[in-house]
Amino acid sequence: MLKPIALVGPTASGKTAVAMSIAEKFPIEIISIDSALVYRGMDIGTAKPSAQEREQVMHHLIDIREPTQTYNAADFASDAQQLIADIHSRGKLPLLVGGTMLYLKALQDGIDDLPKTDAATRDAIEVRAKDIGWPAMHQELSKVDPVTAARLAPNDSQRISRALEVWHISGKSLSAWFEEGANKRLDTQRTTASGTDIDVISLEPVDRTWLHTRIEQRFTAMLAAGFLNEMQSLRARGDLTLDLPSMRCVGYRQAWEQMDAKQQQGISTQEMLTRLQETAVAATRQLAKRQLTWLRGMPERHIIACDSTDPTAQALTLVQRFTAEGL
Repeated sequence: MLKPIALVGPTASGKTAVAMSIAEKFPIEIISIDSALVYRGMDIGTAKPSAQEREQVMHHLIDIREPTQTYNAADFASDAQQLIADIHSRGKLPLLVGGTMLYLKALQDGIDDLPKTDAATRDAIEVRAKDIGWPAMHQELSKVDPVTAARLAPNDSQRISRALEVWHISGKSLSAWFEEGANKRLDTQRTTASGTDIDVISLEPVDRTWLHTRIEQRFTAMLAAGFLNEMQSLRARGDLTLDLPSMRCVGYRQAWEQMDAKQQQGISTQEMLTRLQETAVAATRQLAKRQLTWLRGMPERHIIACDSTDPTAQALTLVQRFTAEGL
């Protein structure tokens, strides 16, 4: 049975285009590794694959949650393992595509042994966060789990809360739990019940300036495609707030904040757009930086320079090699 292949990389590195080219040459189904694509009604700001792309090749784990709901790494690992088995049963190759590295790591290493959520501990963390703010909580996390803290944004309340919760419950950092899971997987030749062996192709830029330009161009295109209208529809629902993981997604958080500023401070539409462009692009660049940090911790990955002449051809060569080795 062929191993699943993951196509990963920072945001705006061209993963979707490469994945669709792979689909033209190989019988694949795509499993999304993206914590934002799970939400319905969030299409433009997440750069969700188009209806035509989704008709051309089957995509999974897209539009499976309402923006009011949550979805985490454990959910993904469980869903992805089942999907991999289903796709194999259809005689196809599972191709996992995206940039939420925590999800991929959970699938590879397994997180079945992580402490289960404790309501009292979680509530205590939330209370303290209201007093001192999430950036200060991020600083606290950096003292007990610097590896995890380095990979999280200072306002990523959901993941900061979970990492602190694991620490308080077990006395062991989240990164230590993952490291133990990885070691267990290696000790059993990467075939543990909770872990999944995957060939990883990573699209990474040689020149960060190239990626930064792509990020800016893509956000400009999102605005032209109606991102603000999408945000207005989400806000008009009346059941969404910035406390929800969906609205903390990069781009959506900044749009929400600038729309609030327009209403509360009376700034002009042009000023709102200028601020939004600046803050969203900056936040997306920071996201890309964190994604690249994750990738550097995956020495087994096969790196393709996404700013090279023809990254698609290189990716196709690797997929051909992986499938040939698996026969």
